Amino acid sequence: MFSTITSAAILGMDVVLVHVEVDIAQGLPGFMLVGYLSSEVREAGERVRVALKNAGITLPAMRITVNLSPANIKKEGTAYDLPIAAGILEALGHIPRGSTEGMMIAGELGLNGGINPVRGVLPLVRKAKEEGYRRCLLPKENYKEGMLIDGIEIIGMPGLKESIEYLKCGKKYIWEEETAKEEKGEGSLPDFSEIKGQAAAKRAAEIAAAGFHNLLLTGPPGSGKTMIAKRIPGILPPLTEQEELEVSSIYSIAGLLSNACSLVKQRPFMDPHHTITAQALVGGGKTVRPGIISLAHKGILFLDELPEFKPNMINLLRQPLEEKKICIARLGGNYIFPADCMFVAAMNPCPCGYYPDIGRCSCTVQKIKRYQGRISGPVLDRIDLCAGVSRVSPTQLSWATKEETSACIRNRVMQARRMQDERYAGKDYKYNALMPQPDLKSYCMLGKKEERMMEKAFLSMQLSARGYYRILKVARTIADLDGSEKIGEIHLEEALECRIGGEKHWEI
Repeated sequence: MFSTITSAAILGMDVVLVHVEVDIAQGLPGFMLVGYLSSEVREAGERVRVALKNAGITLPAMRITVNLSPANIKKEGTAYDLPIAAGILEALGHIPRGSTEGMMIAGELGLNGGINPVRGVLPLVRKAKEEGYRRCLLPKENYKEGMLIDGIEIIGMPGLKESIEYLKCGKKYIWEEETAKEEKGEGSLPDFSEIKGQAAAKRAAEIAAAGFHNLLLTGPPGSGKTMIAKRIPGILPPLTEQEELEVSSIYSIAGLLSNACSLVKQRPFMDPHHTITAQALVGGGKTVRPGIISLAHKGILFLDELPEFKPNMINLLRQPLEEKKICIARLGGNYIFPADCMFVAAMNPCPCGYYPDIGRCSCTVQKIKRYQGRISGPVLDRIDLCAGVSRVSPTQLSWATKEETSACIRNRVMQARRMQDERYAGKDYKYNALMPQPDLKSYCMLGKKEERMMEKAFLSMQLSARGYYRILKVARTIADLDGSEKIGEIHLEEALECRIGGEKHWEI
């Protein structure tokens, strides 16, 4: 007696079909699982046996062999419990042969016969649809997540008994239709109009949002650095449909989308504490999962009090900020997670926070240098804009003072993004920050005056090649905000000022 059930394995962001092959034959009774399995998959045998017993089905005293193919891919997680049980039931004749044809199955079994939710359902369903499968049998708690993919039938079941009834006679449940009607509201974002003063820092945030550039805010405590950073998502363009699927798939694999009834609509904003571990930041673990950097994909990764992070933690950002992806090598294989996020950081200029105000700063030169030295040169070189955030005056804090709203700023950002969409149509990138070096010659052409200005800046600022090119990209974004196809001197001047905007807080 033999049967084959289709399931899937998640390898980083990739999904590979797994065929659960079940053979039941006469011989010494036993339950053997093979196919390069992790410990939790090997334990599936006992979960399946007890779950079937509590669902009213006792396994015969026969030799049961289950192979998860292909055998060269490591199988992890508990999502193979339900397909293994379905394979055994089909091999024993408890469900009709062919009832699982064109169906992908995933789910964890409880000992009472219930079906528990699993992570990664969204990419699993996407893969099933791409491979031409018509149906997916999933846990009830994952039903709404599976329904996010159109064009494929999703069957959500609370337990093994209900699954058997469905596979026998196609019986469904009313709760599925009711669940599908639920909607998830999105909270409102904080507004830039709540920030008094800080025109230069707001302008830097606008430029950063328009070109998806990295931004560093420096200034004394209480000046508004964190407030500015937390309002940047409100001026970013909305996620496209493709971006929504990408971000939602990452959250699904991380197990953060199991109870969602809609795709992630807002751009992520991740602000980890400075005590975060390397594994939590970049991803990994025994069961490889995406880290905070990947969870910020297409959104913002904000590190508040940047020097308080361990230097080795900050240096972990060097490769992701450049390549926009995380590569994790493990014995079981190589895993790649996307990390195309906008990096925003905030820091005080010194341990006490008040440098260069000599009247209030109590730090020695050595302390200041040690504090600022926690951020390495290669990391600073990958930051496009540096804005100083100064103390505001009582006049600026007056309630009568009206500040520009996020909606107004967002309109300008959207206009600049539309220019970039038209310019980079057909390219692998959509905004200025990702423009590769070969394309700079086409899209960042400079006149003779502008070239001389950049030559002087390169020598006086001791720029690296990376820093030089990043200034050109920022100037391109400023020109887009100005509605100009040509980069002029005024755009380069502002880009250079943005590069050294926090110098008074930085240099000793």
